[in-house]
Amino acid sequence: SVLWLLATYWMPLGAGHAFITNLVFVALVVALILGFFYLLEHYYPRLLHWALANKKKFLALPGFLFLWGALIWLGFNAMFGFIASGFDAIGLNIRATKPWAAMAHTFPGIGKEFMPALDEGSFLLMPTSMPHAGISQNKRVVQQLDMLLANIPEVELAVGKMGRVESALDPAPISMYENIINYKPEYLVNEKGHRERFRVDDQNRFFLISGDTLTNEEAIMRDITALDLVPDASGKYFRNWRDTIQSPDDIWNEIVGIAKLPGVTSAPKLQPIETRLVMLQTGMRAPMGIKVYGPDLRTIEAFGMELENILKKVPSVKKEAVFADRIVGKPYLHLNIDRDAIGRFGLNIEDVQRVIETAIGGMTITTTVEGRERFPVRVRYPRELRTDPDELKKIYMPTPTGAQVPLGELVHFEYVRGPQVIKSEDTFLVGYVLLDKKSGYAEVDVVEKAQQFIQDKIDSSELVVPAGISYKFSGSYENQIRAEKRLSIVVPLVLLIIFIILYFQFRSVTTSLMIFSGIALAFCGGFLMLWLYGQEWFANFALFGVNLRELFQMHPINLSVAVWVGFIALFGIATDNGVLIGTYLDQSFARNKPASIDDIRNSVVEAGNRRIKPALMTTATTIIALLPVLTSTGRGADIMIPMAIPSFGGMVIAGVSYFLVPVLYAMREERKLEAGG
Repeated sequence: SVLWLLATYWMPLGAGHAFITNLVFVALVVALILGFFYLLEHYYPRLLHWALANKKKFLALPGFLFLWGALIWLGFNAMFGFIASGFDAIGLNIRATKPWAAMAHTFPGIGKEFMPALDEGSFLLMPTSMPHAGISQNKRVVQQLDMLLANIPEVELAVGKMGRVESALDPAPISMYENIINYKPEYLVNEKGHRERFRVDDQNRFFLISGDTLTNEEAIMRDITALDLVPDASGKYFRNWRDTIQSPDDIWNEIVGIAKLPGVTSAPKLQPIETRLVMLQTGMRAPMGIKVYGPDLRTIEAFGMELENILKKVPSVKKEAVFADRIVGKPYLHLNIDRDAIGRFGLNIEDVQRVIETAIGGMTITTTVEGRERFPVRVRYPRELRTDPDELKKIYMPTPTGAQVPLGELVHFEYVRGPQVIKSEDTFLVGYVLLDKKSGYAEVDVVEKAQQFIQDKIDSSELVVPAGISYKFSGSYENQIRAEKRLSIVVPLVLLIIFIILYFQFRSVTTSLMIFSGIALAFCGGFLMLWLYGQEWFANFALFGVNLRELFQMHPINLSVAVWVGFIALFGIATDNGVLIGTYLDQSFARNKPASIDDIRNSVVEAGNRRIKPALMTTATTIIALLPVLTSTGRGADIMIPMAIPSFGGMVIAGVSYFLVPVLYAMREERKLEAGG
């Protein structure tokens, strides 16, 4: 019944495979796990006898695991960089040797980020046009983008807009677009959000209400909906995505491909809620970027352009997503009053400015009161008489003598380039250089490499920072820096609390440390699983036509708050097995006083053999329970999977503690016996 439930609700191979296939897969996985633990239980006494007789050889295994976990976490260069520095002192560069380079490439260290990106079921495309583009041009581009995006079969809705209202809250120029793109779920769902089955023929072609039959791909291209299909409880699920689309990333690549329009910049991969949070925190419309502060906008723009060219050369930065603000470039119409000309007609500056203000900008002449609301009444020229400089020149200016003089004789009209938007922070003018990371890289690592790359350019005088200019990196990675500071307090505090609880249980520091060794092993196991997830060769084979790497969504996992939460949960679970065995060892040795080393070892084996079954049950049930989480694809899976990976890997490696705790316990008791004569 458990297998039946797992196959029904877990459905690991996906809705595209038959129920029987899913059931056989679940049975095979559970059989492998339980079979392994059954063999471990059967041979446990023999293995423990060998470990007790060969303590040094056995302890080399957990020692190797500790070293392996540290290498994965910190990286080869961070752990053994002092050796290379020593050779540098005598003029030898061992970093360039093949063995060193291979180890540094294999163990670069785990990348860091704040949180994995949540799948919101939608994207936010935020490209920009050039500052000099007018309203009609921007309006036409937004319409083109909407039509192009709506033609993607996987896109359900695409709505774009340009700019935002000119308020103090969140203004934006008309050259900034926002296209919200909702894409369809992978499979057709009903009103409750559950996948729905539809009738198919022997060739897996879907029946339509009209009587026709279509393949899944043909139905997608014809924009077939649930109303056109025939529901059937024993039928097949209808997939909304084409065969070439396997993940939301593929949909985004389609979006980027068709959004390449002349005069429109590229945009980083964004989601609506995520983007709002980033913009509230940093003001930038990208996950990361550089804020350039300076005394004037032209200098800020020029330096930002230099940074843009440099960042495009950073290997971990997505070249097409790097974009510096084009601050100065919007055309402004300047009306320069000719003082000599107005003096000849007996006019002054105030008279001319009042006419210009009234005709072009409008002047408030009164206020109308509507209940509790008040509305200003403004007067100005009709739009058709003030949108063209030639028409503005025809505005007549009254003089003290009663003559009417065209404005073109009193004012010089000229176009000048100016800023499209002025941003400031901490009393300084600021401009942004936006960037995004390539897939497979961690946010913090990308920022650190970009910082070092820019600093190298400055040190080599290839980049000169103008006087008064300063810059700093900003973005969501700053959350990771703050979270890391908190976790540096929380994680040690959790470990300390666990140790105190163990001490209250055993009333012995040495016994508590023995049990605590299980946490260290689990810690290494968690990092080992994180590392294996990023190795292309790991689990890269197919079973029942499904690649296991794709099934378990294996890709490089970065250290984030979600991963550390998984480690904290692992710490609590990892001590269970040690407590089970350690408690019975204490009781056994308190009841029986061994008189020789053989007695000690026999007592340890007996205690371990009595407690191995519940320990294995705890580990096996935890591992099996985590499997559906590791293959989940629904909402929240982006957070749950990184949380589950450390627990899964830690529980697998924590099996070594079945032997480590008894061996350490026997070592202590043997030393006591030898010390007592």
